Amino acid sequence: MAASQCSISRMPSRCTAETQTMRATVAFEIAGCSLLKGIGRGKFLRSPAFSVGGYEWCIRYYPDGYKSEAGEGYVSLFLEFLTKNAEVRATFNFMIVEPVEGKSIVVCSFTEPLVFDPKRLSLGITKFMKTTTEVEWMYLRNDCLVIECEVSVIKEPLEAHVPPSHFLDNLAKLLDGKKGADVTFKVQGEVFSAHKVLLATQSAVFDAEFYGPMGDKGAQDITIDDMQPAVFKSFLHFIYTDSMPSMDDLEDDDKREMVKHLLVAADKYAMERMKLICEGMLCKSLDVENVATILALADQHNCSNLKDACIEFMFSSNRMNDVIASQGYVQLKRSSPDIIVDVLERAAMSPKI
Repeated sequence: MAASQCSISRMPSRCTAETQTMRATVAFEIAGCSLLKGIGRGKFLRSPAFSVGGYEWCIRYYPDGYKSEAGEGYVSLFLEFLTKNAEVRATFNFMIVEPVEGKSIVVCSFTEPLVFDPKRLSLGITKFMKTTTEVEWMYLRNDCLVIECEVSVIKEPLEAHVPPSHFLDNLAKLLDGKKGADVTFKVQGEVFSAHKVLLATQSAVFDAEFYGPMGDKGAQDITIDDMQPAVFKSFLHFIYTDSMPSMDDLEDDDKREMVKHLLVAADKYAMERMKLICEGMLCKSLDVENVATILALADQHNCSNLKDACIEFMFSSNRMNDVIASQGYVQLKRSSPDIIVDVLERAAMSPKI
């Protein structure tokens, strides 16, 4: 064994930019192969280290086979990952070089990327080559064996960590901090500062009021008489964040009333997205006591989805008698008898309701 020698030579490397793959082939020459026989199963000769893709590698040559009995009668060959505390994905091929014509014969090919890390430092093939005289005669010359190993290191594209967007949060802070505000609203004794340009981007009414040909571009103080301060605050929250404010602190009835007021505001200021969100929330809160009142609201503000939901609710599951007995229905008959006629006509034309 002392007389056996090994060497490694590197062939031209390649880099495939499209796939971020670094590829290199090395030739591992083992001289004095006969002297290595009988060193014992699981014992190996390690090649000199070589570098591919910025990582260090070597080849393990097991003359008497790998540790398991499956390798008995075979030479085993493994690729070992030498870089400490690292992880890499790679593919590799093992080849025997036919000594007469110098052809490389692929013995095994790992084409699917394999992960090398501190828990799995080596991978390879247990039955690389038989140790019979016939096989050795084919591939050994002057007791020398040449093995080639092609290693392809797959480097992941560098990805910069992109933090989550805080744009809407910053807009909410802008509303709270009043920085750069150029208009104030007086709502039943409370004053709210805001930014005209943001109001105009969300509301066609504000856009016309502040920047339209008939608008008052110099308006700085506006009085709102038809909205409660809490409702106007929630209204501004939606304008600045494009989302409904949290209402977890409100009871169900108070939450429903807030949504109804916000629907009215959305309709007044031509904010269709907010209006549809309010419609959806009210659709989920219908009961026999409030459905008539919400139906009147839907009719008044042209909320077709909400109106359809109310009518379907009234005529489904035999609820109509309970609805008629509710105070809301009585008020609906007095204030908006046309809606009752509309409901009855639609029910007659849609017997499935």
